[in-house]
Amino acid sequence: MSRNGAPDFADLLKSARFTAAHLEMRDIYSVGDETSSFERFMKTGEADLDPDSAFWQGWAPLVREAVGRGVAMRRARIVSEPVTDYIRYEYALTPVNVALGEQVRWLPRSRASDIALPGNDLWLIDGRRVLFHWFTGDGDWAGHMFSEDPATVGLCASAFESVWQRGIDHGQFTV
Repeated sequence: MSRNGAPDFADLLKSARFTAAHLEMRDIYSVGDETSSFERFMKTGEADLDPDSAFWQGWAPLVREAVGRGVAMRRARIVSEPVTDYIRYEYALTPVNVALGEQVRWLPRSRASDIALPGNDLWLIDGRRVLFHWFTGDGDWAGHMFSEDPATVGLCASAFESVWQRGIDHGQFTV
């Protein structure tokens, strides 16, 4: 557990029995562990698509382990159009997420106006636990909050499913 009661994310994902759903709603993130990769993408247009590279070492094993246990991992991204440079970067990396076993859908923000959305990005685990991620205005990590409150979890599950139903599969979405 972290200082604010939020479980360590790796432990939370390892505890998933059935589903792990990630809702992303920002157009830019600037988390420190992606800085050099994003800068490289901006200079060259190239993204690291090797799931065994150092860049993916913190994520690929977690996904492989969860998917290997039968956990359905879904990621839904709400994006503004035209997309930001960061979303183009994220889109370029997404084939690795898909190859690892995640399902990914994209929803243009203009198609999300009538969906009741939580105020922060989140991970929803087994439809009963939620881990919110807070970011600064510039997109860096600012904190986390964990909840098992049925009303909060219900809002998040409903929002995610609405986004998922309207979302466009990564294979059909273009930036």
